[in-house]
Amino acid sequence: HVQLVESGGGSVEVEGSLRLSCVVSGHTYVKPCMGWFRQVPGKEREGKERERVATYGGYGRISYAGFAEGRFTITREKDKLYLQMDSLKPGDTGTYYCAVRLNSGCPIRARDFDYWGQGTQVTVS
Repeated sequence: HVQLVESGGGSVEVEGSLRLSCVVSGHTYVKPCMGWFRQVPGKEREGKERERVATYGGYGRISYAGFAEGRFTITREKDKLYLQMDSLKPGDTGTYYCAVRLNSGCPIRARDFDYWGQGTQVTVS
C-alpha cells in the first residue's frame, strides 16, 4: 500500500519562504521518480491537470518548471522529498502535491505519476 504524506504548507507573506516535506512508503521500486506538483485556484474548474513544480529522478536528474527556477529547490533523501520555496508570490498560492512514479523515466505530466499525497495548502498574501 503506497502512501505519500506531505507536510509544511501554511500561510506566508509575499517574499517569504516555506519548506514542504513528503515521505513515501509502501513500495519496493528502486529509485523512483518523485515530484512536486500544484493546483492553483480556479485551474481545477477549468479541467487543467496539476502543473509540475519540480521533479527529481531516481538517478539524480532534477527538472524545474520555469516559474520555479531560481526560487524553488527540490532535494531528496531516499524516499523523502523536499521543496524549499523562497521569494514566494501570490501566484504561488495553491495546493501542493507530492507524487511518485513507479516505472522507468521521470516525466513532467501529472497524468504519468502513479501515486499522490493528499496535498498541502500554500497561501501567499
